[in-house]
Amino acid sequence: MPGQSRGKVIISLDECKGCGLCVESCPPKCLVLAPELSSYGVHPAQYIGEGCTGCGICFYCCPEPGAILVYRQTPPAKQVVEKPQGGQYAPAV
Repeated sequence: MPGQSRGKVIISLDECKGCGLCVESCPPKCLVLAPELSSYGVHPAQYIGEGCTGCGICFYCCPEPGAILVYRQTPPAKQVVEKPQGGQYAPAV
């Protein structure tokens, strides 16, 4: 079940051999085998476009080097509240 995306998967159709290991190992199940055949005559893996957590399990289980790249999105920066010189926080308005 796809959730909010925190990552993105890019799969090289020239490298993917359609073994399906990444599809089976993907925790959020955001990878599927494509219905169409690649130039190698296999059903390559493809990212459904949402739900990636950026865990990288698909990258690590893939037997083809360079077939899968995983990018993690950086979370938004947290706002830092600085403590004033007097040691007291100003009330939020």
